[in-house]
Amino acid sequence: MPHDATALPGQRTPILSDRREQRGNIARLTIAQALSGANSTVIYATGAIIGVMLAPDKALATLPISIFVVGMAASILPTGLIAQRYGRRASFLAGTFGGVLSGLLAALAVVVGSFWIFCLATFFGGAYAAVVLSFRFAAADCVEPEWRPRALSIVMAGGVAAGVVGPQLVTYTMNLWPPHMFAATFIAQAGVAALSAVVVAGVRLPAPSTAELSGGRPLLVIARQRKFIVAVVCGAVSYMLMNFLMTAAPLAMRMCGHSQESSNLGLQWHVIAMYAPSFFTGRLITRFGAGSVVAAGLALTGLSAAVGLAGVDVTHFWLSLVLLGLGWNFGFVGASAMVLESHRPEEKARVQALNDFIVFGTMAVGSFSSGGLLTSHGWQVVLWVSFAPLVLGVIALSLAARRPAKSPTGPSAVREHRNSREA
Repeated sequence: MPHDATALPGQRTPILSDRREQRGNIARLTIAQALSGANSTVIYATGAIIGVMLAPDKALATLPISIFVVGMAASILPTGLIAQRYGRRASFLAGTFGGVLSGLLAALAVVVGSFWIFCLATFFGGAYAAVVLSFRFAAADCVEPEWRPRALSIVMAGGVAAGVVGPQLVTYTMNLWPPHMFAATFIAQAGVAALSAVVVAGVRLPAPSTAELSGGRPLLVIARQRKFIVAVVCGAVSYMLMNFLMTAAPLAMRMCGHSQESSNLGLQWHVIAMYAPSFFTGRLITRFGAGSVVAAGLALTGLSAAVGLAGVDVTHFWLSLVLLGLGWNFGFVGASAMVLESHRPEEKARVQALNDFIVFGTMAVGSFSSGGLLTSHGWQVVLWVSFAPLVLGVIALSLAARRPAKSPTGPSAVREHRNSREA
């Protein structure tokens, strides 16, 4: 089978039939997830600290991280269009170029002392992160429907390595270029992004089919489905709360007298907790259902806030960040699996882009408000505020449980897909 052969008119999206090629794609995407995840980790670990150093007003300390989230939201639809028209690999390479540019601009900003160049750098970093998060859907594209939750979670598990690479990259490089703290870190981050580009260049996915280029239901029809609405709400709540609390945590730790090394270590275990469950999240979704996994994620996120409210010792911060990471994994991966159940194969690029655009747009709201709340009201208020969106996610899940929705990719759709392949 040709690597990038386009499906014939009227056919569904092709699935790679070569098991070895499927495994190769998933392996490459997992490695790229690990390398690319260092980009986000470096920005989260340093963004607020550099913001305090460079911002004209301390209230703007977390603005670079907010701009990072804006970059994610603003890039989702354009990169989705690139993927729909030219294939996902073209989108991946565009994203990694943004990662290299982000690192180089951030290093320049630190050297010349420019807050606004640093904000521009984090915007491109957000664009890179947006593309990285599409790796999970790309893995699902190249396997049979019944294996999609597992393929999705395997790629997400690559973030475990990112949880080690990112913080250690900061720890071992932040003082290599005195007096420009973190400048060498961002140069190293640009190098890691370039290496990720080499890895994703070898990914072989089916080219967009004719149906994908011109078919499918209107987005408004898809977006009105109950399952899609619940998936978006739960994904947005899970990601917004993770970003809301993680953005503030490094600066809160510094305000409470903890060292940068303690903050880096806490962030490292947070990122590991975000991705380590992915080794088995797919199996949990298959066995218990995506809704149950999302519910567990929301409960863990609530527990994270409760632990943070119990004290400001370094162990309170670390445990809160670990629980937050676990909650994000269950909530976000579960919600992503629900998105896969809400669209037809030919609609995937548009629907997945719409989902991520809404999720990351909501994240921007949380990120913008986090810094202001922390500097004006303190860490405790940030934690209390986090319970409001958590309640919204619980309500959405409970409404979905009352009236189960019919999925266009359920068992009947799987049978239809198999019949189309055999034909």
